[in-house]
Amino acid sequence: MTTYAAPIRDMQFVLHDVLRISQQDLPGHGDLDREFTEAVLDAAGKLAAEVLAPLNAVGDRQGCRLENGVVRTPEGFKAGFERMREGGWTALDCDPEFGGQGMPYVIGLAAGEMFSAANMAFTMYQGLTHGAYSAIHAHGSDEQKATYLPKMVSCEWTGTMNLTEPHAGTDLGLLRTKAEPQEDGSYRITGQKIFISAGDHDMSENVIHLVLAKAPGGGEGTRGISLFIVPKFLVNEDGTLGERNAVSVGNLEEKMGIHGNATCVMNYDGAKGWLLGELHKGMRAMFTMMNEARVGVGLQGYAVAEAAYQNAAAYARDRLQGRAVTGDANPSGPADPLIVHPDIRRNLMDQKSFLEGARALAFWGAHLIDRAHLAQDRQADDLVSLLTPVIKGFLTDKGFDCAVQAQQVFGGHGYIEEQGMSQFVRDARIAMIYEGANGVQALDLVGRKLAAEGGKPIMAFFEMVKSEIKAQETDEVLQAQFCEPLKAASKDLQAAAMFFMEQGMKNPNAALAGSYDFMHLFGHVALGLMWLRMAAASRKALEEGTQDATFHETKLATGRYYMARQLPATAMHLARIRSGAEPVMALDAARF
Repeated sequence: MTTYAAPIRDMQFVLHDVLRISQQDLPGHGDLDREFTEAVLDAAGKLAAEVLAPLNAVGDRQGCRLENGVVRTPEGFKAGFERMREGGWTALDCDPEFGGQGMPYVIGLAAGEMFSAANMAFTMYQGLTHGAYSAIHAHGSDEQKATYLPKMVSCEWTGTMNLTEPHAGTDLGLLRTKAEPQEDGSYRITGQKIFISAGDHDMSENVIHLVLAKAPGGGEGTRGISLFIVPKFLVNEDGTLGERNAVSVGNLEEKMGIHGNATCVMNYDGAKGWLLGELHKGMRAMFTMMNEARVGVGLQGYAVAEAAYQNAAAYARDRLQGRAVTGDANPSGPADPLIVHPDIRRNLMDQKSFLEGARALAFWGAHLIDRAHLAQDRQADDLVSLLTPVIKGFLTDKGFDCAVQAQQVFGGHGYIEEQGMSQFVRDARIAMIYEGANGVQALDLVGRKLAAEGGKPIMAFFEMVKSEIKAQETDEVLQAQFCEPLKAASKDLQAAAMFFMEQGMKNPNAALAGSYDFMHLFGHVALGLMWLRMAAASRKALEEGTQDATFHETKLATGRYYMARQLPATAMHLARIRSGAEPVMALDAARF
């Protein structure tokens, strides 16, 4: 049986010592002092540990089931969802006009990390609802907002996104779902969607589907796609629920993981829907959901790994196997604990140094979203757009790796279902695939984001790294242990970007063949920047005589490990990128 404890001390460090959120000149941030955020995080952590975490194995074991057209969730999920709603956790960062609490997005993200770490499958129900809420909030009419948002904020009604079809995954221009205009202003939606997470369940009164479909006159490809609100139950003018819409669950997918979340085949048989946003501009509205979802999936990648790491570290401290090569560490026992062995330490340090850097990167990304939305900060918006594929792709790739490493600490016991470690591996795997597979994230990064605004966002990132290194020039310890490794890694990233600029037009395959390595190279540099910031904050705390010296000394040791053992991977990724397209494209298709 696995356990989970919310890493609140580390979250507080990132929020207040690194991001200094209460000092930011942004609406709602002045009230976010340490005492307030600790109270919020403590309450969220308690819910995660005491309610959600015990349901994690239950959801994995029981899964969802389809009975007479209705999806039934695992035992305890409905009561847990009610606890989530009653506590206002679904409304944390939503608009107060529609019943939300109006907190910054970064606080919602911090709570979301704990919920996802404790029970990823469960948390997806409100997470997808939040994405649908955001799309309606950004693109809906006043009437649509008034009709749907209050109930979605409270999760009395939940939401979904319906993109994928059997023949149309990443290439949405191929989708066939049709939207026929009706005399009353609605549309008749006909088609089938697959892989619809939380597509139906028994925990809310209604499910509000956001469906991509093609209306007449839109032309070919993605330019002809529109987005529609298609509720499971129609909504009467007084806000009460009316008759069942012509949308049904055709099947539940049997999956590798996230068994507690209903992944549905959705059939639209002339269902009534309403246009959301502008006609034939559905991709713009959908990407309001997708960008938020991609940051959220990046969070899932490291959150599940955090839970796996906690269990692996506890096991390594307790499990007795072998003797330390330098002498018995447990002379009164039959063997020493696993944690004395250097390779186990390497394994755990790989995880710990990634997880703490990933948390800082995700929180910084959420803070940039707050700056973009609350202060209309264009530079912050451009920077987070550049970082989104890195947050999604790098954090989920490495998060899955960490979950596997955590399982490895258990040896053969990690492969046995009784221990629960295999669930972390199986659940984490989907994060690399959905909301845009990581290969697509890499293509987006190199093919679109790198050249956006004439390259200004990536140049701004390089300048940010340079200035933060310069800011620590008087600290010889930081210079040697953090700044010099980051400077070398940043030069590798700049060299890779220059290679793409030189090769991109005349040999596009050369750029795209290196895109995945570039995403990881960028991810390492971004985490290196986070570790410099965290190291500087811990050095400052120690110099000022903190009462929590052990925490900051541990932080510095963990950061030194990342800079020495992980960050040098940038040189490998650069070498792969510079090898160009020839090694990748050498074989004819028939020879694979």
